[in-house]
Amino acid sequence: MIKKRAMVLVSNDPESIRLGANEIVQHLNEALVTYGIQDEVDVSTVSDVNHSNILPLVVVYPEAVVYGPVKASDVRYLVEEHLYKGRVVDDLLAPPKMLTGQIGWLRGHKGYNPAEHRIVLERAGRIDPENIEEYITANGYEALGKVLSEMTPESVIEVVEKSGLQGRGGAGFPTGRKWKFVRAAQGSKKYIVCNADESEPGTFKDRIVLEGDPHVIIESMAIAAYAIGADEGYIYIRGEYGLAYRRLEKAILQAREFGFLGKNIFGTEFNFDIHIHAGAGAYVCGEETALLESLEGKRGEPRSRPPYPVTKGLWNKPTSVNNVETLANIPAIVRNGAEWYRSIGTPSSPGTKVYTIMGNVNFSGVIEVPMGVTLREVINIYAKGMKPGSTLKLAQTGGSSGSIIPAVLQDTPMDFESFRKAGVSLGSGALLICDQNTCIVDLVKVLLQFFRFESCGKCTPCRVGTQRSYEIVDRISKGQGKLEELDTLLELAAEMERASNCGLGQTATVPIRDMLKHFRTEVEAHIRSGSCPTGICEMAQEVEKV
Repeated sequence: MIKKRAMVLVSNDPESIRLGANEIVQHLNEALVTYGIQDEVDVSTVSDVNHSNILPLVVVYPEAVVYGPVKASDVRYLVEEHLYKGRVVDDLLAPPKMLTGQIGWLRGHKGYNPAEHRIVLERAGRIDPENIEEYITANGYEALGKVLSEMTPESVIEVVEKSGLQGRGGAGFPTGRKWKFVRAAQGSKKYIVCNADESEPGTFKDRIVLEGDPHVIIESMAIAAYAIGADEGYIYIRGEYGLAYRRLEKAILQAREFGFLGKNIFGTEFNFDIHIHAGAGAYVCGEETALLESLEGKRGEPRSRPPYPVTKGLWNKPTSVNNVETLANIPAIVRNGAEWYRSIGTPSSPGTKVYTIMGNVNFSGVIEVPMGVTLREVINIYAKGMKPGSTLKLAQTGGSSGSIIPAVLQDTPMDFESFRKAGVSLGSGALLICDQNTCIVDLVKVLLQFFRFESCGKCTPCRVGTQRSYEIVDRISKGQGKLEELDTLLELAAEMERASNCGLGQTATVPIRDMLKHFRTEVEAHIRSGSCPTGICEMAQEVEKV
């Protein structure tokens, strides 16, 4: 697999297209083939430029050089000079005084190639996941060897803590701090558990890691076990992930054969082994205490907390439960150091984040980008823009339990602190991009339908609250709702968040609150006029006007 060394963006707003942007893209692809560098350069498009005096624009990364206006006849010369010979084409540069406003965020990527910044997915798709020797060749188990030969458990925890790595499952809890709590907990028997129960709708980032690079999870768990004082670990994997299960199973056998699992690893006194357990399709088992209950052979229901798993976890022993993506960062941090990791992302949220992209965009799939990129960048650079005729209305982060982000927040840096200040959450990393034809009431109705089915039923606020909320939104979608029911929804949300036993009931309130905070006018239109502004909802024939 050839790593891309450059990315070229071409503006494709209506004015750019009128002035020949499509021809520029065609000429770019042809010129790249002519010079034999088509596998080294990625060509994409970007909208929302709105600078008619210098359109069409062509932006070249990693230098973030902005050319414009560019004609189709300029393309071959630009490719030859900049992309083939490595020289900036001064006579095609856009005038500096025009590089303001929305062009500014394009230039913010200067210094690295936004298309290729992988830590978690560094090897996925580049090695044979069923061949341990290929993993070893790609720096595999090097970090484990360094830990066992050069570092104490305390120094491993210190490096992870200094790196600023936060849990990538959605909560964002500092990983090093969690490990420190488990190591300090009383008891000689401790466990490391990998949460691979990726059941959040629209999320499949962990699946890519498990299927494409299973040994990184084994190495990471061994490092974590050494740090916290565990000699046994479990991978709790979503039952539907058949291929991932089989590859993990094979990887565990290979690791044992090569001496990376079992007794006296790397000739030391460290002993560690891993077991793999498949779930049975319960969404709630993604919550760490419900996961532990399931591992113990019980009904998958959340535990009351405190005590927390770090002191009373699996079989009442101190346990560290870490997400797949979180663990996959560990070997690179150990190899390269905490400062290296902190140089990526933002000061408050170091490192990268893996996102799954779906919806009304030209590219759907998985990306890994530094923390702090904006939704606008994700859509225009990585998702290659909105589909023709589509404009961004909202994006949902983190699957069903994630926030609903209105278009007005698309320039907010996507990191834990910035999103928290904006009143939204990053969640697990599933990005559902929705255009103007999306009905907010219909979307929230679908989410609440999911929550009411997946509630384990243990606590009344969640069991009753999700059902009651769904019924109200369902009536609104049919034009049968009442304005006072909007206050009822908010009251239900407040009580569910306050009294629910786990995160399912607490986060089921997020879509309700975001809907009424950012799109209340659209919701009220369903009630006042008995009509759906987008035409999605099937309204009752006769609606009593409020």
